[in-house]
Amino acid sequence: MGEINKQSPIDAAHQFIHKYFSYCQGALLAGSVVRGEATETSDLDIVIFDQTISSSYRESLIDFDWAIEVFVHNLSSYKHFFKNDVERARPSLPRMVSEGIILKDVGIMDSIKKEADELLSNGPAEWSAETIKTKRYFISDALDDFIGCSNRGEEIFIANTLAELVSEFVLRTNRKWIGASKWIVRALRQYDEDFANHFVEAFDRFYRTGEKKPVVDLVDQVLEPFGGRLFRGFSLGKK
Repeated sequence: MGEINKQSPIDAAHQFIHKYFSYCQGALLAGSVVRGEATETSDLDIVIFDQTISSSYRESLIDFDWAIEVFVHNLSSYKHFFKNDVERARPSLPRMVSEGIILKDVGIMDSIKKEADELLSNGPAEWSAETIKTKRYFISDALDDFIGCSNRGEEIFIANTLAELVSEFVLRTNRKWIGASKWIVRALRQYDEDFANHFVEAFDRFYRTGEKKPVVDLVDQVLEPFGGRLFRGFSLGKK
C-alpha cells in the first residue's frame, strides 16, 4: 500500500470495530483490500450490523492510518438496501456482504451472507421487450449524435454516454449485474473477457485518435441481434 508503517487492513478493521461498535452483532471487511485489488488510495469498507441502530447510515472517517467507509445497518434495515440494489441491478451491498471477511459474529452472519449470495446468484430481473426497445432507441439516438458531431468536446461526452448505455444494454440483456465508474469494466469482464477487451479497445482508440468507426461498429454489433438501430416508428407515452 506504499506506507511502511501502515497496519494491515484486518488489524485496523478489528481495532475500528472495537473502538466504535464493540456491542454490534456482526461486522465485515469488504472492498478492494479483500479482493486483492487495493491501490494507494484504497480505503476500508466495513459493514456493521447492530440491532440498537434505529436506521441505516453511511459515514467516512480516518482512523488507524486508514480512510474508512462504514455502512451501518440494524438487523432488518439492510433488507431494504438489498431490495433497492437488486431493482437497480447494482448489487453494492449484497456484493460487500458476500465477499466480506467476517470480523465479528454473534450468530447472524451466515444467514445474511447466504441471503446476499442467493441474490447475486439469481441475477437481476429480465428486461421486458418494451424496455429493450426503449433502450435501443436511446442508444441509436446517442450513436447518431456521436457520428454527426464535429465538436471534440461534445463528442467526448457523447462517447461517455454511449459507453454507459451500451455496457448496460449488454449486461442487462444477458441478465448480468451492471456497475458504475470502474465497475462498468469490471462487470463486463465478469460477463465476457473478450467482449470487455473489445469494448475498452474501441473507446480507448476513439479517445486517443478520434477514430469513431470502432465504436460505431461495436454499437451496431451489440444492437444487431435485437433488430439493430431504432428510430422509425418508436413512440413513448402515446395513448
